[in-house]
Amino acid sequence: MDSSATPPAAAARGATARAARAAALRVAEGPAQLYRPPAPWPVGPQRALLRALLSGERDLITLLPGAAYRSLTAPLGVSRRGIFLVSDPADIRDVLVGRSALFPKNDLMVGALEPLVGHGVFVADGADWERQRRMIDPAFGHMHIHRAFGKMAEAVSGGEAMLDAASAAGHPVPLEQTMSRITADIVFRTIFSQDLAGETAHRVFDAFARFQKTVANVELRRLLWSRPFARIPQPRPALAAAGEIRALLADMIATHRAAGRSGDIAADLIAARDPETGTGFTDTELVDQIGVFFLAGHETTASVLTWCFFILGEQPEAVARMRAEIEAVTYGGPVEFAHVKRLGFVRSVFREALRLYPPITFYARVAREASRIGPCAVPRGAMILVSPWVIHRHERLWRDADRFDPDRFSAEREGEIPAGAYLPFGMGPRICSGAAFATVESILILARLTRRYDIRALEPGTVRPVARLTTRPACEIACRVARLA
Repeated sequence: MDSSATPPAAAARGATARAARAAALRVAEGPAQLYRPPAPWPVGPQRALLRALLSGERDLITLLPGAAYRSLTAPLGVSRRGIFLVSDPADIRDVLVGRSALFPKNDLMVGALEPLVGHGVFVADGADWERQRRMIDPAFGHMHIHRAFGKMAEAVSGGEAMLDAASAAGHPVPLEQTMSRITADIVFRTIFSQDLAGETAHRVFDAFARFQKTVANVELRRLLWSRPFARIPQPRPALAAAGEIRALLADMIATHRAAGRSGDIAADLIAARDPETGTGFTDTELVDQIGVFFLAGHETTASVLTWCFFILGEQPEAVARMRAEIEAVTYGGPVEFAHVKRLGFVRSVFREALRLYPPITFYARVAREASRIGPCAVPRGAMILVSPWVIHRHERLWRDADRFDPDRFSAEREGEIPAGAYLPFGMGPRICSGAAFATVESILILARLTRRYDIRALEPGTVRPVARLTTRPACEIACRVARLA
C-alpha cells in the first residue's frame, strides 16, 4: 500500500507514526485517559510481513501494514492471485450487497469450514444458498429471544457454579474456555433442548475446541502464492475433529427424531420443507445446518465475551458504572428479559468490544470475474477482504480508533458512528440472523457475571489477538476470579 510514496513522504509518515506511538503510550499512562487494548502496533509493509513470519501464527492481523488503517480501498501487498482490502463504506456495500453474486465467499474460507459444515448455509452460494435460507428461516423462530431467555439464564447459572467453585478454591480460570462453555451450553439448550452436561454434548464441545485450534483458515504461504480456486488441504487433526463433531451431531439428530421431540431448532430443521419443491433436508444436510448453528451461535459470542471480560479487568471504572446501572435497573433482583433493553451502558460496553474485536476478523470474498471496486481494477480470482477489524479501527472513520470508549455508543454521541463502518454482524443478504440473540445473550452474561465477580487477567501484558476462525487471544487468558460478598 505504501509503494507509491516518495522517500520524503515515507520518511514523514514514519516520523508521524513514531510520534503517534509515543503519544499513544503517554495516553495509555494517563489515569483518566482512554485505554488501548491489545493490538499490533501499525508498522510499514516490510516490517509487517517480517512480524507475521516471525510470529509463526496463522494470523492476518500481524500481516496488516499501518497503511491499511488509512487507505480506504487498495491492493494489499503482492501475491499471486491479488488481494484487495476494501474499507470504503460505499465499496463495502457494493461488494456485500450491490454485487454480492459477483463476489461469493472466498475459496480459502470455504475450504477451511467445509470439513465441519459441509455445504451448509454459511458457505453455500447462489440458488443453493437461497433454498437453504427458505428452509431454515422457520427454525429461527426458536431463536426468538423471549422464548430462549430462560435457557440462557439456566446456562449462565451453570457458569456461575463453575466460577463459584474456582473462586472458593483460589484456582485460576481459563477465560476463553469459560466463555466458550457458557455459550455452547446456551446453544445446545436452544438446538437440542439439552444442556452441555451430557456426554455427547461435552464431546462435541471438546472436539470443536480442537478444530478451532488446528484448522488452516489462514496460512501465509498459501495466501501469497496459491492459485485462485485451489483446494486447501486441512491438517489431519482438524479433519479428525470435524469428522467427530459431524458423527456426534448425526447421532444426536437421530435420537431427537426417534424421540419425536418438538419445540427447538433441531425439530424445526427436521420438519423443514422447501416451499417450492416440498422436499426436506437430507441427513447430511441436517448435520451441515446444525454445524452452522453451533459455529455461529457459540464460537462468535464466546470470542467477544472473552475480550469484554479481559478489558473490564483492566477498566475498574467501567465495571463500577456497569454495577451501578445493573442495580438501578434490577433493584437488586435477578436480571430479567425486560431489563436487558434498559442496560444502556452494559450494551455500550458490548458494542465497543465488538468494534475493537469483531468476532469475524475478515469477510473474505473472491472475484468471479474481472471487474472494478472503487479505484481498483480487480482480476478474476482475486481475494477481496472486507475486514471489520480494519474498518472498526480505521483512522479516517473513527475518533480514537484503537481506544476503548464505550460512551461513543451512547445516545448523546450516536452521531459519531460512521455510516456503513460498523459491521460486526456483516451486511446485506448474508447478515447474521442471530445478531439480536447474541446481543441479548451477551448482555445477560455480562450483567450477571460482572455484578457477581471481579475477573482479572493474571498476566495482561502477554495478551494479544490473532485471527483464527474468530478474533481470539493467541493464548488462553488465565484469570483470577473473586466472588463478591
